[in-house]
Amino acid sequence: MTEVPGNWSIIEQDRLISQALERDRPRLRSFIRKHVADTGEAEDILQDVFYELLEAYRLMKPVEHVTAWLFRVARNRMVDLFRRNKPTSLNSPASVEEDGGTLEDLLPSADAGPEAVYARSLLLEALEEALEELPEAQREVFIAHELQGQSFKEISAETGLSVNTLLSRKHYAVTHLRQRLQLIYEDFVKK
Repeated sequence: MTEVPGNWSIIEQDRLISQALERDRPRLRSFIRKHVADTGEAEDILQDVFYELLEAYRLMKPVEHVTAWLFRVARNRMVDLFRRNKPTSLNSPASVEEDGGTLEDLLPSADAGPEAVYARSLLLEALEEALEELPEAQREVFIAHELQGQSFKEISAETGLSVNTLLSRKHYAVTHLRQRLQLIYEDFVKK
């Protein structure tokens, strides 16, 4: 028998991996499905997690607390998925691949002097006006998600609307706000 660190043989490793698969697969699948709507993506994540477990053992890095490790890896894979599929946001540029800052990052700093304070107040006032121009449904979704920090899932639970409907409403709101604020930005830069 081939020995590995921790005095575990390959046969023992296989047995431990099989036990982890049988014991943790149903709970892990359920955990992933709660957070990932697409069944195919959820299954891909599940397979990736168990593949990483297998790799860890094969690379002579046995995992002590297997269940906790599996859930941590699953959580990391879901975060990676959400980052790849992140919806368009006012906080990010038009291109999803570029990294944008927060709304606060887009505004001039209040500490940068009187001109910056003035520009900031103009932009905030323009944002309020632009928000008022939005249809109520779009405005509510935008405010809940961008300004109050609620997730689409939370908003969906509160309103009874599907996440896709909420995403669509927010998309239209962001498009309008970008156009409206772009005009103000261009006017300000010209001065």
